[in-house]
Amino acid sequence: MTKQFDQLEKITRNLIETIGEDPNREGLKKTPKRVAKSWEYFSEGYHADLNNIINEAVFHEDCSEMVVVRDIEFFSMCEHHMIPFFGRAHVGYLPNGKVIGLSKIPRIIDMFSRRLQLQERLTSQVANTLEEVLKPIGVAVVMEGRHLCMQMRGVEKQNSYASTSAMLGQFRKSAETRAEFLSIIGK
Repeated sequence: MTKQFDQLEKITRNLIETIGEDPNREGLKKTPKRVAKSWEYFSEGYHADLNNIINEAVFHEDCSEMVVVRDIEFFSMCEHHMIPFFGRAHVGYLPNGKVIGLSKIPRIIDMFSRRLQLQERLTSQVANTLEEVLKPIGVAVVMEGRHLCMQMRGVEKQNSYASTSAMLGQFRKSAETRAEFLSIIGK
């Protein structure tokens, strides 16, 4: 086990005791280990390397039509409450001589979502990364999320969604291009 794992386990045990539970109770004995393992997974984006994720899957291609990957499931942890939020991402770009392997787009989303996050920042990070890697004519990202911090506490609105978007290049400049993307993703 790593030092980080041991610390997460200790913090969890302390939390269980602090809220008034017995960490030695049968159902809770293994909880600190389970939680530590979960948090290693939830935070793996801090240790991810973009070059390893892309793995040379950027290809020169004479393609000028919009590329869209939609309904990419994601989850993250709200940095304000450390409670999950989750939803779907829709990503589009206009190639400028290069395309990326389609599976790399969800992997880029995972890299940024497996950190303490804000949905607004996550949306921008995905768009900016694709712009940096591909130098496309434009990038569009729309994310729709359900935030358990809004549903379980605070205002307790169980049916609310948050939508965020980042429109770069031609998607920002051209209402027609933006409308085509939004039509494709069904918005």
